[in-house]
Amino acid sequence: MMSEAEFFAGITGSGNDLARLVATLRSTGTLFCLIGDLAVNQYVEPVVTLDADFTITASDGVRKALEEAGFVVEAFPYSMNATQPGSRLRIQIIINNRYGSFPSRAIDGIIFGIPVPVASLPDVVQGKLWAATDTSRRSSKRAKDEADLVRICESHPQVLSLIPSGTFARIDELRGH
Repeated sequence: MMSEAEFFAGITGSGNDLARLVATLRSTGTLFCLIGDLAVNQYVEPVVTLDADFTITASDGVRKALEEAGFVVEAFPYSMNATQPGSRLRIQIIINNRYGSFPSRAIDGIIFGIPVPVASLPDVVQGKLWAATDTSRRSSKRAKDEADLVRICESHPQVLSLIPSGTFARIDELRGH
C-alpha cells in the first residue's frame, strides 16, 4: 500500500520537496507554520493541492538556506516563492504580515506524512476568511476558500462563531439561519 508521503510525491513529481522545505525552515530557527489549503488538511478530510503556503516571522537567512537546499527562490517585499526543479509544488512563504502571529499558536501537525507546524484551527479559519472575502483574488480561488470554510465548519461547528453571519449563505445554513 502507498504511504501518504508517496502519494503526495506522485502528485508533485518530487519525493522530498515539502519535507526538504520544512527541514530547511527549521534549520533557520525562524518561527513558521503551514497556512492555506494544506493546513486545512490537518482539520478535515484531505484534498490534493499543489500549493504549499507558509508564514514566517522573519526572513533573515531563509532565502539563502532555501537556495542552499536546492530551491529556486523568487523574493518579493513580503513573500518568497520557492520551487524545487522537477517538482510541481508551488511554495509561497509569506513574511511577517497579518499572518505574523500564526506561528506562535501553531500546532504539531502531519500533512501527507510530513511533520510540520500547522496554523491553529482558529487561525486557519481566519486565513481562509481573509482569502474568501478578498475581491482582488480570482473568483474561482475565493469559491474554493469558501468551500474550505464550509468543510471546516461541518467538521468543527465551534468555529462558526468566527465567521460573521451574512458572509456566506452556505455557512449561515449550517447555523440554521
